[in-house]
Amino acid sequence: MTQKLNIDRGIVRECRALAEHITNDLMGYIRSHTTDSVERSVVRLLGIDGADKSGTPYPNVFVEAVSRGRGLASGAAGFLADVMLTTGLGPDDAARAVAKKEISPDTVPRSDDDGREAVLKPLVDGAMGRIEENREHRERIKRDHPLSDAPLLYVIVATGNIHEDVVQAVSAAEMGADCIAVIRSTAQSLLDYVPYGPTTEGFGGTYATQENFRIMRAALDETAQKIGRYVYLVNYASGLCMPEISVMGAFERLDMLLNDSMYGIIFRDINPYRTFVDQHFSRMINARADIIINTGEDNYLTTADAFEAAHTVLASDIINEQFALHSHLMPRQMGLGHAFEIDPEKEDGFLLEMAQALLIREIFPDAPIKYMPPTKHVTGNIFQTHLVDMLFNVCSVMTGQTIHLVGMLTEAIHTPFVGDRYLSIKGARYARSNLKRLGQEIQFVDDGIIQRRAREVLKNAHDMLGEIADIGLLSALERGMFADIKRPPDGGKGKDGVVKKAPDYFNPFETLLEES
Repeated sequence: MTQKLNIDRGIVRECRALAEHITNDLMGYIRSHTTDSVERSVVRLLGIDGADKSGTPYPNVFVEAVSRGRGLASGAAGFLADVMLTTGLGPDDAARAVAKKEISPDTVPRSDDDGREAVLKPLVDGAMGRIEENREHRERIKRDHPLSDAPLLYVIVATGNIHEDVVQAVSAAEMGADCIAVIRSTAQSLLDYVPYGPTTEGFGGTYATQENFRIMRAALDETAQKIGRYVYLVNYASGLCMPEISVMGAFERLDMLLNDSMYGIIFRDINPYRTFVDQHFSRMINARADIIINTGEDNYLTTADAFEAAHTVLASDIINEQFALHSHLMPRQMGLGHAFEIDPEKEDGFLLEMAQALLIREIFPDAPIKYMPPTKHVTGNIFQTHLVDMLFNVCSVMTGQTIHLVGMLTEAIHTPFVGDRYLSIKGARYARSNLKRLGQEIQFVDDGIIQRRAREVLKNAHDMLGEIADIGLLSALERGMFADIKRPPDGGKGKDGVVKKAPDYFNPFETLLEES
């Protein structure tokens, strides 16, 4: 793309070098530890699924048994292999036998690694083959039914009932939506298990379950045939079950997952160590499944001032990029986030927003940047909100954003109806069509407001990354350098699920994914 901001590329390279240093500091810890959620994701990949009569998922039952018996330091896959070699049971039957206490980790003899690898190989090949087939299937559908031109219009559904979500999603796709995001039930990110089966009740959203993914994927595939356009399916791999939801997304061919390296720490108070270990394994699965991740920097500006804290969004995007590279995600899979949140009363606010939006676009030219609509300064005045949303639409098109979350005129009230989505999609399509090449026709005044603001934000992000490189990312989080929220390294939920790997740690997927 044409560079219009005249930013110093040397500073950009230094920012990336600082972020690489920051993330390298944590990668030793990340690679030397596992979590109960990583182990549950491994046994899910190996075929353990379902739930007992109490609704407890068998992956939880199985991994908790390993944790109480042998401990998780050697991994759960080794115990599953030992059970299969000793009893001849398959993974599902093994999990059920463990649930009934017919088999105990204390009584099953340990096998050697060669035996374990041999007995699990068909399961490992099956899981990787299923993921690969989904990748190929997605590409075939996209060839037959190409995506719309960018920006892709991203619309949320959230009724609590997956079957009603399908009705809203199909309706939105027929109106012009390109991405359907099913918002999760409130606080699901704090559950240390993933509910099983289809769900028809939720709180402010719908539970993310593998069956719900399958139902929505089938509905959107059918819709793609009807409208001649592929529709992305989006959900959330964040919170305490991040790697497990990535496995489910890979198995059910989701296209995008909210999968930030720090969102759960900052906004859900999940332990930093737990989050960093989980995000690495979940992102390796996403990389293999060719799933686009979405990061959550847009949320920083709902708690911090968008003008004063603009550089924190850029700094975090650069850190998120480095964590993504460690997990083998390619730039085209990095839906790095930012948002249109400058106070509408601020003089030249639109120009300042243009500078920020274009700066992120120019620094990450190959990434499908995710651009979020205004929410912080939105009121119950739906006409004012619709007007601000149109400015957001204009900025999005002019600055070449890729994933455009459509603003709702009822954002500050409620969003249960299809009518508000119709008006919002119509407004976004109006801007996308009528302003399609406007950005190509415009150059900015040298050293004008937009260029000066972009340089200022970049310099501040560089200074911030330099400070974080000195003190470490964990200390930066503890000091509240992102979103004005402080999170201590040993605080938050889920730390007790983090375990240092033993020398005999066994995970047949880890090496395969690291080699992707």
